[in-house]
Amino acid sequence: MADRYLEPDTPELRARWGNFAWNAENAEKAQEVVARYPEGRQRSAVMPLLDLAQRQVGADTQTQGWLPIPVMEYIAGYLDMPVIRVVEVATFYTMYNLVPVGRFHVQVCGTTPCMLRGSDDLLSACKARGMHKGHTTDDGLWTLTEVECMGNCASAPMVQINDDNYEDLTAERLDAVLDALARGESPKAGTQEPGRHTVEPAGALSTLKDMVSANHDYRGEW
Repeated sequence: MADRYLEPDTPELRARWGNFAWNAENAEKAQEVVARYPEGRQRSAVMPLLDLAQRQVGADTQTQGWLPIPVMEYIAGYLDMPVIRVVEVATFYTMYNLVPVGRFHVQVCGTTPCMLRGSDDLLSACKARGMHKGHTTDDGLWTLTEVECMGNCASAPMVQINDDNYEDLTAERLDAVLDALARGESPKAGTQEPGRHTVEPAGALSTLKDMVSANHDYRGEW
């Protein structure tokens, strides 16, 4: 797991992000989010609002986005809560980036199932492209992080890149995904195993056979 720390609060940071505020679209979204919570519980909206703020920063910087300290202060003011409470949430959950990241945040799972299935090869493939754990490449394209289990053990090894998971990877398959992203394409997310739809046993399906080619709702049949 990469070290987590706050980007230093410098005059340059303040000059860039000190006047952060919702854009028109996100201002409406923020109001909708806060309205989901009962009166007196609006501070519970801190997590979705941090995500929304990170995405706005990402749109402004053409990256996955991150949370500068002034942005967290803005969220604190918006929800009328102490800044430290916002920082506590942002630093606890790794879905929030505390420092600038690249256009594509490559998060490689290194937990036991993925490790046994070849995650070291995936990290080597990333390293061959100039990526180093905890750093962003000089061209600003890639940030590499090794993370703990993200719940795709049945289709290990897997990598999350921004909002998408890529599973059943080999070094070659990961290279194909990264090449497509670098070209501005949108590679197929999910399993990269030919003939596999989700995480059903490859080539040996004995139940839930209608799930091979599409999501199928069995509830009315049971």
